[in-house]
Amino acid sequence: MPTWQKFLILPKIIRLARHAPKDRHTAWDRYWAGITATGEDSEVLWDSGSDSEFLGYKDTLLHYLDPRRSIVDAGCGHGSFTRALAGIFPRAIGVDVSEHAVARARSESRGIGNVSFDVRDLTAPGAGAALAAAGFVDDGGANVFIRGVLHVLDDDDQAALVENLKTVAGSGGTVFMAETNFQGNPLEYVSHLGATTHGIPAPLELAIRGLPMPGRFGPDERQRVFPASSWELLEDGDVAIRTNPVTGVAGQDRVPGYYAVVRPLP
Repeated sequence: MPTWQKFLILPKIIRLARHAPKDRHTAWDRYWAGITATGEDSEVLWDSGSDSEFLGYKDTLLHYLDPRRSIVDAGCGHGSFTRALAGIFPRAIGVDVSEHAVARARSESRGIGNVSFDVRDLTAPGAGAALAAAGFVDDGGANVFIRGVLHVLDDDDQAALVENLKTVAGSGGTVFMAETNFQGNPLEYVSHLGATTHGIPAPLELAIRGLPMPGRFGPDERQRVFPASSWELLEDGDVAIRTNPVTGVAGQDRVPGYYAVVRPLP
């Protein structure tokens, strides 16, 4: 789409974004309260309905993360990645700030014995220690999986989350993260995801209407939030984050992303 046409979308984007609650907790819980379908016919923008993205992470997870330890899925949403993680770790714990997200995750995970969920804001002071006190963290620490969370937090909340994740990981756990790292501006981002002058795909419109505009998270952000003085970088690189294939246009369901594996230093 030519640049001048992209600007024709801007007024509608602005109108939709005005509806997003300013409070992050309210925004996420209201968003998940309105979701009626996930998976193959998902209304969730970042739900591809397949396990292809997870399978791309699997070898890295098995190589660096202790397979004897539990894994905490930070910002689990409806639990699709939590359930996938339960297939390769002895226990998977999904944590999300939204009660409605966790309720859906529990409903969709019935019958899976080694999956559990917890409603908790992992940016709150002491949340990591509280998660451990609730019995969700192994002695010596748990592994951590984060997908698509850091890029939607501001700098202060990123720092608070990482502080809690360091507590969760302890001396034996390792953190795997995968985040979108789109280099264009917000208008280019929504255009990449399928917004045109003719319309905006419903999952994208729901996200714009209900949630804060996301940022990006790449090597520079990781170095700032996981400093080398406190974290050992084991591996990082580029990755494609899979989104809802709402347009059928090749490539629009893949967002340039970044992954990294880090471990707390003693």
